[in-house]
Order: sequence, then structure tokens, then C-alpha cells
Amino acid sequence: MSAGPALGVLFLVNVLNIYDRQALGALVEPLRHEFHLSDTQLGLLPSLFTIVYAIAGLPLGRLADTWSRKGLLAIGVTVWAGLTGLGALAGSYGLLLATRLGVGIGEAVCAPAATSWISGLVPAERRARAMAGFMLAVPIGVMLSLAVSGPVAQAYGWRAALAIAALPAAALAPAILWLREPAKEKSDRPGRLSYRPTPLFWWIAASGAIVNAALYTFSYFLPAFLTRFHGLAVGQAGLWTGVGSGVAGILGGLAAGIYGDRARSRLGLAAWAALLAAPAAFAGILLPKGNVAAALAFSMAAYGLLQMYYGLVYAALHGAVPAELRATAMAAYLLVSYLCGASFGPLLTGKLSDLFAHGGGEAAKAAGLHQAMFAIPVLCLALAGVLWRGSRWEAIGVR
Repeated sequence: MSAGPALGVLFLVNVLNIYDRQALGALVEPLRHEFHLSDTQLGLLPSLFTIVYAIAGLPLGRLADTWSRKGLLAIGVTVWAGLTGLGALAGSYGLLLATRLGVGIGEAVCAPAATSWISGLVPAERRARAMAGFMLAVPIGVMLSLAVSGPVAQAYGWRAALAIAALPAAALAPAILWLREPAKEKSDRPGRLSYRPTPLFWWIAASGAIVNAALYTFSYFLPAFLTRFHGLAVGQAGLWTGVGSGVAGILGGLAAGIYGDRARSRLGLAAWAALLAAPAAFAGILLPKGNVAAALAFSMAAYGLLQMYYGLVYAALHGAVPAELRATAMAAYLLVSYLCGASFGPLLTGKLSDLFAHGGGEAAKAAGLHQAMFAIPVLCLALAGVLWRGSRWEAIGVR
């Protein structure tokens, strides 16, 4: 069997992975009103999800290196989609949180197993393009999740939106089992199975913490920001955020695929993209109320530039470790980047929003979230610095 069908199915699995992970992004306002939640409580949902996801990923990543990636992925898809659908029945904030933690365990399978599988399918000189193609699922998954969930929630309620998010697994789990998994590679670095993380790995992991803090905050709170600050309806905010994220993210991912395998330094190219994202994000947040089109344009430019990160940095990471440890290394990277970044990005933003919301009314909540969103351009600048430092280790060939 050629690599094409496997790459296609793995891409669709990642689309569903991101779709279900981001499903609450368009539902923040309905959830806030139904369960009477603060922004800190809302930020806690993705933060605790991420902590569980990161911790579960390490043993599951090691299992992907030693057991069947096909079987593991099929089980993961079934678990996370089933619990996404079960969340539609939650009668309280606590029960909804419990289902999201289960989703995190199921989704922890996806990135280590799938990226290891892809690395075994394509040669190193084409790996940035293959990883960029796989990670195009991020903007497409975000686009579909927000663009579908927002309008569905406005028309039929947030519970219907979660139920719909679970449905594609019924086709994807059998499709995974249909694939022929490639044989596990033998080490391309004999004697290195005792491999320990190098400075290059740690700079890559630190960059992951920052980019995920920025992107999780962006995807989770941008629809709520457009609703509160700019006055868009929930459906409109989800739709336009989703479509914009999809278009910008696809363009960023394609750019990473086209230029990543040609670049002298993949991390250096990612650093420049992050640096350019900072002023775009700042401009999108700074615009006064009512400038929705311009705010979206600047915000999506920043999002597209940040989406270049995945294809470039994942390829660099997989090139820095022995073949037998790629899934484990990916899980270790995710453990560091999610525990130290994605887990606190939305929570910190929600906490800042509550602190800045003096007075407690809807106008104060809008102003508070507006101020808190400036964390995103600050994170972009920090990301550029970390990637630039990491590119020095990449350039001298530290492994």
C-alpha cells in the first residue's frame, strides 16, 4: 500500500482530534450563561484537559513505539469522540469537566502515534512537507469546529454541537484499522537507544510551551472576545473565527511545507514567522469596538504565521532523535509544552480577564477580556526569542 491512503486517513484523524479539542471554543458564552461561570472557570476547562493530555501522552507515546500504532489510534479515536458526545449530557460544570478530562486521555494517543507513523512513511528530506500537511489539520479542525459549533449552538443549543462533534469517529476508527501499518524502523543511530534530551530538544520543548499557550488562548477566547467586545452574535463569532482560522492556518501550513525542506534552519524560519505574528496580533486586539473586519484580518494574519510552527518544528524534532524513540520523544515534547504552556494559557487569560473586569457587569467583562488578550502578542515575541536561540543548536548539528 502506498503512503497516500495512510497520510490521508491520519490527516482526517488529526482533523477530528482538533475539532473535538476545540469544540468548546465556540461555546464559551452559552456555557458561561447556563452554568453561571467566571472566565477563570471557563479557562480551567482547557487547562485541566491539557494537563491530563500531557501526562497521559508519555506512557501512550512509549506504547506507540513498542505496540501497534494502528490499534492504539483506533482505541484513542473511539474514546475521545465517545466522551465528547457524552459531554452533551452533562448537567453541571463538574460533569462537563469530567468528560473533557476523558477526552484528553483519548486524544493523547494521536500526535505521538501519528507523527511516528508518518516519519516511517517518508524520507527525512521530505519530512517537513509531510508534517506540515499532517498539521494542516490544526487550522482545518479549528475552522470546522468553530464554524459548525457556533451556528449549531445558536440554533439548537451547545449540547447539539457536542453531539455532532462525536459522529465522524464512527467512520474513522474502521478506516484506521483498514490501513497497513509500516514495520517499525531500526535505529538510524546505532547504540543510541539510551538517548537523552539534548539542548536542541529542550529549546524545541520550550518553544512548544509558548506557542501552545498563545494558540490555545487565541482559539478559546477569540470568539468570546468578538461577542463581548465587538458585539457579534455567538454564531457569527464562531463562523468568522473558524473560517478565518482555516484560511490563514492553511496558508501558513502550506508555506511551512514549501519552504521548510529548503530552509537552512527550520527553527530560524519559525522564529521569523513568530516575530511577524506579534505586531499583527497586537493590531487586531488594539482596534476599537466595531472594527470587526480589520480586527479579524490582523488576528488571522498572526494565526497563520503561528501555524507555520508545526511543520517546521516537528520535522526538526523528529530529525533529532533515533527512529525507535520518535513517538516517545514526541510525547515528551508534548508533556513539557502542554504542562508548561497550553495548560495555563487560557487559565491565565481567564484570570487576567476577571482581574481587569472592574465592576462585574457585561461591559466590564468585555473590557477585562479585551485587556487580557494582549497576552497573545507578548507570547509571540517570547516564542521568536526561544526559537532563535534553538536555531543555533540546530545549525551546529547538536543531536
